Amino acid sequence: MKEKVIKIAVAGVCGRMGSSIISLVSKTTDMKPVWVFEAKNHPSVGTEILPGLVVKDALEGCADADVLIDFTTPEATIAHLELAEKKKMKAVIGTTGFSKQESEMIRFFSKEIAVLASPNMSIGVNIMMKIVENAAGLLGKDCEVEIIETHHHNKKDAPSGTALKLGEIINSVRKREAREGFVYGRSGIQGPRTSDEIGIHAVRISEVVGEHIVMFGGKGEILEISHRCFNREAFAGGALIAARFIVEKPAGFYQMSDVIEWLRTLP
Repeated sequence: MKEKVIKIAVAGVCGRMGSSIISLVSKTTDMKPVWVFEAKNHPSVGTEILPGLVVKDALEGCADADVLIDFTTPEATIAHLELAEKKKMKAVIGTTGFSKQESEMIRFFSKEIAVLASPNMSIGVNIMMKIVENAAGLLGKDCEVEIIETHHHNKKDAPSGTALKLGEIINSVRKREAREGFVYGRSGIQGPRTSDEIGIHAVRISEVVGEHIVMFGGKGEILEISHRCFNREAFAGGALIAARFIVEKPAGFYQMSDVIEWLRTLP
């Protein structure tokens, strides 16, 4: 039986992530890019980036894509999801920096279409999250935690969505509110840290694609769990795996943790 070809639409195709995604999609045998677009008035609109594939200025004209892959901005992503929901198009969202209201809107759209949203599509980072979850459970609530993330100087949001997610995972294990005890950097005379704090520190320098370190401090020892990403193919490759996962899924909200569990079942 011939393998089904997944038809892909890519938002922000000329950006750093969009370019990586379209490059990888074009090299696969089970996926085909059928619609790529940028913001209106973008200089690349109308450009043929692959034979027969011209950059459009919106998602509206797309009629046959199975999955939208979107790494753009929160405002743009929400607008794209509204259209995807009307077209019954599934969505893989790698955009970060959503407000609480925008995150709730994503959940709203997922009642009608399958939506997978994750602050980090890297398979390695998502395995790291599983390791951090296990470590938090084994070490207990009294272990001190600090999270350090480093990204390139053009990243707009801080701390990274991945750093926040790592902290939220630890709080979930400890039966606490999602961002309870988060301390974003430190300055001045604050006195000794409390055991309830989770320090989160953002570094912006040069062209670092992404680094995350979680430090667990006990008496006389520190356990450090880290992940370093050297190029955007790690995120783009994860997004394609996410698209393969979600294409057959019913309406609902999914995360990369669901993809990791799915990968366990593959031969």
